[in-house]
Amino acid sequence: QVTAKHAFLFILPQYNVSVPTADGELVQYHYGLKDLVTILFYIFIAIILHAVVQEYVLDKINRRLHLSKVKHSKFNESGQLVAFHLTSVIWCLYVVVTEGYISNPRSLWENYPHVYLPYQVKFFYLCQLAYWLHALPELYFQKVRKEEIPRQLRCIALYLLHIAGAYLLNLTRLGLILLLLQYLAEFFFHMARLVYFTDENNEKLFNVWAVVFVVTRLFTLTLYILVIGFGLPRVESQALDPERGNFFSFLFNNILFRMSVLLLVCLFQASVMWRFIHFQLRRWREYWNEQSSRKRAAAAATGTRQQTKLLKRDSGYHENGVVKAENGTSPRTKKLKSP
Repeated sequence: QVTAKHAFLFILPQYNVSVPTADGELVQYHYGLKDLVTILFYIFIAIILHAVVQEYVLDKINRRLHLSKVKHSKFNESGQLVAFHLTSVIWCLYVVVTEGYISNPRSLWENYPHVYLPYQVKFFYLCQLAYWLHALPELYFQKVRKEEIPRQLRCIALYLLHIAGAYLLNLTRLGLILLLLQYLAEFFFHMARLVYFTDENNEKLFNVWAVVFVVTRLFTLTLYILVIGFGLPRVESQALDPERGNFFSFLFNNILFRMSVLLLVCLFQASVMWRFIHFQLRRWREYWNEQSSRKRAAAAATGTRQQTKLLKRDSGYHENGVVKAENGTSPRTKKLKSP
């Protein structure tokens, strides 16, 4: 009992308040510095789960596949992210459905700022922050190659920036939908990589990922335009009030600021789509080059067989154990007439 208070500080979300509702009181949460302690605890949990997945699942598969060092590293990365993205997609979908964010899109901006969060929303954000922070020491534990570290650091930083930004700026509802779309596309991508490493001729899942990626980008862009362009400018409380968590909704009354933000969002999405198109063109080019090389090899093999047959026909060929001449007649030796 003495240590129970301190244990709850690490395990459970803090800053709970009772919010009066029509049906009574509802316990909700807001953020504070004590969240850092909870995040630290779940960083250690994420490291342990990472090691369990690596040792009992991925290492056993790697021993059977006998991959090269480069493919081995990519296989481990995709394997860990498949497990994480699948768990996050199921969890996030459950949260947004039970909280009614999908059935009622107006709730994404109504009553902004969303200072008070349901328990499952706050716990989801804390676990997401813990996972991406745990990825930093994992770069050392997994002995990631030096040339891969900048790319992974950039990915981790972008996820932390978006998740922490949505959490601290009270845009958690919008952040949940965006994370759901992003994780769904990432799940199919890393799943396609795993299948490709096991069978290099199987690239069907990359086509599925391409369709899912384009659809999620369109939904993401539509959601940004809906919330930033039409939702937040209609919020009743437009004054700057950091104590109430209202940081920037007053800025969206300015049409110039609103259009600038939307322009930046569109440019970012356009850059993402350009990299995606470049990746697809490169993959298709490699595929057609491989197919053409196979056709050339098959044509060369066919030509070699035909030349072999011609050589055999020129020198005579065997039929039923008898050597035939070129015209198909059996060569006969001339008999010498006796004198």
